[in-house]
Amino acid sequence: MDYKPLNDVVEFDLVGSGEDDTIALDLEHPDDGYDIFEDDLVQVASSSTGFGDDLGNGDPNLEPYEGMEFDSEQASRIFYNSYARRVGFSTRVSVYQRSRRDGSIICRQIVCSREGFRRDGGENRSKRQRTITRVGCKAQMTVKKQSSGRWAVSKLVKEHNHELVPPDKVHCLRSHRHVSGPARSLIDTLQAAGMGPSGVMSVLIKESGGINNVGFTKVDCQNYMSSSRQRTLGSGGQLVFDYLKRMQDEDPGFFCAVQGDFENSTGNIFWADSNSRMNYNYFGDAVTFDTTYRTNRYRVPFAPFTGWNHHGQPVLFGCALLLNESESSFVWLFQTWLASMSSCHPVSITTDQDRIIRAAVLQVFPGTRHRFCKWNVFREAQEKLSHIHHSQPTFEAEFLRCINVTETIDEFELCWQSLLKRYNLDNNEWLQSMYYARQQWVPVFLRDTFFGELFVTQGSDNMNSYFDGYINASTNIQVLIKQYEKAIANRHEKEVKADYDTMNISPILRTPSPMEKQAAKLYTRIIFMKFQEELVETLAYPATVVDDTGSETLFRVAKFGEDYKGHSVKFNVFEKKASCSCQMFEFSGIICRHILAVFKVTNVLTLPSHYILKRWTRNAKSGVLLDEHALGLPNDSQDSSAARYDNLQREAIKYVEEGAESESVYNVAMDALREAANKVAAAKKHGPGVVQNTPMNCSQQLLSCTMDQDKKIEVLTSELEIASQQCEAYQAKLLAVLKDMEEQKLKISVNVRNLRLNLRI
Repeated sequence: MDYKPLNDVVEFDLVGSGEDDTIALDLEHPDDGYDIFEDDLVQVASSSTGFGDDLGNGDPNLEPYEGMEFDSEQASRIFYNSYARRVGFSTRVSVYQRSRRDGSIICRQIVCSREGFRRDGGENRSKRQRTITRVGCKAQMTVKKQSSGRWAVSKLVKEHNHELVPPDKVHCLRSHRHVSGPARSLIDTLQAAGMGPSGVMSVLIKESGGINNVGFTKVDCQNYMSSSRQRTLGSGGQLVFDYLKRMQDEDPGFFCAVQGDFENSTGNIFWADSNSRMNYNYFGDAVTFDTTYRTNRYRVPFAPFTGWNHHGQPVLFGCALLLNESESSFVWLFQTWLASMSSCHPVSITTDQDRIIRAAVLQVFPGTRHRFCKWNVFREAQEKLSHIHHSQPTFEAEFLRCINVTETIDEFELCWQSLLKRYNLDNNEWLQSMYYARQQWVPVFLRDTFFGELFVTQGSDNMNSYFDGYINASTNIQVLIKQYEKAIANRHEKEVKADYDTMNISPILRTPSPMEKQAAKLYTRIIFMKFQEELVETLAYPATVVDDTGSETLFRVAKFGEDYKGHSVKFNVFEKKASCSCQMFEFSGIICRHILAVFKVTNVLTLPSHYILKRWTRNAKSGVLLDEHALGLPNDSQDSSAARYDNLQREAIKYVEEGAESESVYNVAMDALREAANKVAAAKKHGPGVVQNTPMNCSQQLLSCTMDQDKKIEVLTSELEIASQQCEAYQAKLLAVLKDMEEQKLKISVNVRNLRLNLRI
């Protein structure tokens, strides 16, 4: 069925969508719609853009077609807007359809910005005659969510009823205009030096290599410079400060800081609740500083610090409002965030490639691996190389293939140089600058560092979109706090659901391997599925010994029939430690199929403990002793009822886990609980003075002693197992040597016998 113009649609139903899966259509900005701004699309929740993936796999067909699939709705919007830029029209999102089951969007229509007709305002119509931009153009692309979770093009109309914009004017179209983060920083600097809009634009044109590459118009520059002079929280500021004060009263572990005067700040604002700070203790090894909402397309300069939890879901480490974007302000923000996290530096941090942010990261996180968001680089490439994208349709596919598919540094270097020569780009300044910074954004240079990414589709180091679906171009400061709290509640609900599924839904084992059974008990459900995928793939990956002369054995592992794509694995049989050239374990914390293939041929039947990252296990949040004083979390029973409840609950969970280890410890634990119950009852009846300063009783002493003995036994057992395994390895080596000696002895005996026969003759 055809869609009606946006302003006339009241209800929307798709053929074949299912009775219980759709609800009435919802509209965004029903008067004007809104354009697809690329800044609104760089973040992709828990997966990379299908656009990048398709191109990264070498698909040179950049034309949309019915049935074309993407990993997410955002990916389809990015692709269609990129296609529109090449063809010469602007886009906007139109109607969408939600699921009746969970309210999520399951269908989206993306249209030419000249679709439909503007509504006649009647008597209330403005006296100013507005330019006619809507001419009823039918060009559109509709994408629908499939049962697999991917999005497919269900309807496509390519024909326009108006003239298309030539390449040298396409930068004027609204969906292709935005003031990027680096441009904002440069404008701020030039504006602070007293330069006006005309002078600023002259500098930008020169720096970009032409007005076509700037990415926005002089009007956009003027609007940004005007808004920057008034960049304060405005009337919504009091709401933010009221929220911060309320949270300080309700949450003793809540941390907030304001750069400048708390009551009337024009500096940055940062806050993190106790859950964010505790989550950082568990999952703070890989951090993303998401500045997606920093652009002038958003009404709030909101920037969250995020990471990945043990289910591979986004997790929050704190939030900031960026009212000042100087280098000193970013340094203040990073130092403040770090202080709130007990000054514990992350292993890696991902940001955009803004020069000012890079300088601040280098100053505050000198030992942390800094990575640029790859998809921000790709977006900037579309702006800086727009003339190449238009004149050479295959360039984009080859560029993405060079970045995403190359597996070694040498392979990348050859591919990059070949790309520059093929398209005559050796002297392109932007490509030269990105090449000099290649170690901070090209994947092949980053695989030796942990970034917490599990899948190729998740990995694309896109900004970790914790607030995707809650904050958009229309969100103002008045509704920000409500949306923030909704996102927090929704993410918590998803984590609880994932915890429940892990505990109550047993995964289906696909092999008789003891290692698979072990992993099923250790990992969360989603992490186990990733491990299981790697384990099953070992059936098609034979491992061949290349060198067995040193302390380490060198193996070559390649998929059957694809020997040219082999990986090298070094394996120490005594320590059961292996390293693979793919570096998947170093990058994601999940052991790769190549090392597992080597384990299979060397009879390593269970996962060695050093290949089990606790952050991916069911017990990721247990057994970690938080530095409560450093975090500022409540350690005094008088702080608040909520704090006392949390402390008791945390201690009780640890007590239950230890008490269930064995029957003897269980009996002691039950006796201690009964005695504790009597003391609690006495305290409630007579007050706390009755039970204060009571020495440790016999049951507590026995429990402590038993637990210490059990831990010592566990350590000794582990050491005994390691020694036994080493003995087995030595025995295997010895048997091999003896066998070789016997074979040599037999050969010598045969040679002597032959020699004697020859002498007799």
